Amino acid sequence: MAQDPEQDITPPPTEPKKASGKSLRHELRTCVNQVLGYSELVQEDLTRAGQPAFVADLKRISNAARRLESLVNQVPEAAVAAAPVPAARTAAPAAEFAPSVAAPGSGDPPTPLPPATLLVVDDDENNRDVLSRVLQSKGYSVVTAASGPEALEVVAAQPVDLVLLDVMMPGVSGLDVLKSLRARYAPGALPVIMATAKDQPQDVVEALSMGANDYVTKPLDFPVVLARTEAQLSLKRAMGEIRRLNEELKRRNQFIRRTFGRYLSDEVVASLLETPEGTRLGGEKRTVTLLMSDLRGFSALAERLEPEQVVRLLNNYLGAMAEVITRFQGTIDEFIGDAILALFGAPLDREDDAERAAACAVAMQLAMAEVNETNRREGLPEVQMGVAVHTGEVIVGNIGSQTRAKYGVVGTGVNLTARIESFTLPGQVLVSESTVQSAGPALVLGESRLFQAKGFKDPVTVFELKGVRGPYDVALPEADERMEPLSREIAVSFTVVDGTHIRQASAEGRFVRASPTGAWVRSDAMAPARSNLRIRVRDDAGAELPVDLYAKVMEGGAEGGFQVRFSSAPPEVVALIRSALPPA
Repeated sequence: MAQDPEQDITPPPTEPKKASGKSLRHELRTCVNQVLGYSELVQEDLTRAGQPAFVADLKRISNAARRLESLVNQVPEAAVAAAPVPAARTAAPAAEFAPSVAAPGSGDPPTPLPPATLLVVDDDENNRDVLSRVLQSKGYSVVTAASGPEALEVVAAQPVDLVLLDVMMPGVSGLDVLKSLRARYAPGALPVIMATAKDQPQDVVEALSMGANDYVTKPLDFPVVLARTEAQLSLKRAMGEIRRLNEELKRRNQFIRRTFGRYLSDEVVASLLETPEGTRLGGEKRTVTLLMSDLRGFSALAERLEPEQVVRLLNNYLGAMAEVITRFQGTIDEFIGDAILALFGAPLDREDDAERAAACAVAMQLAMAEVNETNRREGLPEVQMGVAVHTGEVIVGNIGSQTRAKYGVVGTGVNLTARIESFTLPGQVLVSESTVQSAGPALVLGESRLFQAKGFKDPVTVFELKGVRGPYDVALPEADERMEPLSREIAVSFTVVDGTHIRQASAEGRFVRASPTGAWVRSDAMAPARSNLRIRVRDDAGAELPVDLYAKVMEGGAEGGFQVRFSSAPPEVVALIRSALPPA
């Protein structure tokens, strides 16, 4: 015999339970809300399936349920409190009650890609079911939990985008679950919407103070639930986008630090990151102070050293100079072999760019003592450096192509700085007239010189820099140019060179006075002031030493001779000169 379908969904009768008016009113509202929810879901399914004949009856059921809800709200609390709470009637599963049918081509609601995963937590099975179906009909992926501990297990086991959490649950309440969730997840990472009874406002206040993102009241108004759910998910997506942009910003900042960090001080890099205009790398004209340094005689020195020794020597030198330049907040534009080009005033300009560049040049010369001490310990030759500082207008910006570019400068100012640097003696700093005007009285200057620079029509006035006063307070030691008469003259031959190109035939001469850093050459042939010489030295037996000595001709030559300062002096030459000097 067929079983009565009504018996499948009705549990055995139980004794009615006494409850407060508030609890009974809440139970009645919940039942009415379930009737409304299922009715509206079935209406949507039938409309999509093209079966409107049943929709009118379902709307009548919905209207009746709303009237019943209104009547429940009008019943005096005393009457409700005296009535027993009826046993819960379990509704048929949603799939059996009204299976969802989608008509082909009817156009389902748009589904987010990927759909957000929502966790519905409620100890009432019908509440969970109807709310889950409403959310699923809008394209959400839904998981459910019947208790607080089960909800925590679900969150720990799989990614969840939002939690719809009932406050009133036996054992572990919704507030207990919220407290546990907030101990592990921030409100922006896991939004929680609390479902509370209309007549329990204190639950709302407590939930919000504990970190709930929003709340809805029961019986649930499904359009309100959907609106608040989407609002919280939109906010979460926005927060996620902000985090993504922050990560991109962090990567961008790391790129800037990697790009400029080797060549700029930490303070300048920080200013680049904090100042929007500081990162504008497009080409622009601006006045900057340029510093260029170069080792004397390095090319010839590199020819007689092993490749590993050349690299060690360069690293010793460039590492020390880079540290000084960044300490003075300069920008290292590039290393060109043994030469360095640095900028003061780009990418960020300061009022004391010229003064700071001059102080940096002096500090670099002072640091050469430590560089040479390191070279001696490693069995490498000592080296000497010249430095030039010039202030002028240049074009600053990205130079190169779409695939490879560098931040740098171009213009006649760069060329003039290089020309001035070529005039420097070993250990000397020369500054242009424009730098003197820009830096002001802080510079301690020696004598001035007037040079005719190659490629420039007008002569160039430069000054020997002795030091910088004020906050930088740096000074070069006085050069010891004293030369002792040699106990025996040293025969030499010399050639004027320009870089690696010979400019004049070899001539004969003799060192008659000397020091470890320079010598007076007696010769019938004169060498132009400030020219570079390659000198071959012969020992007491008349044999040429197997090394070259490079020197720069100083001002103030006389008929029959001229003075040179050594650019790079091989140990063999220094030893020969020391042996010819009179005892101290």
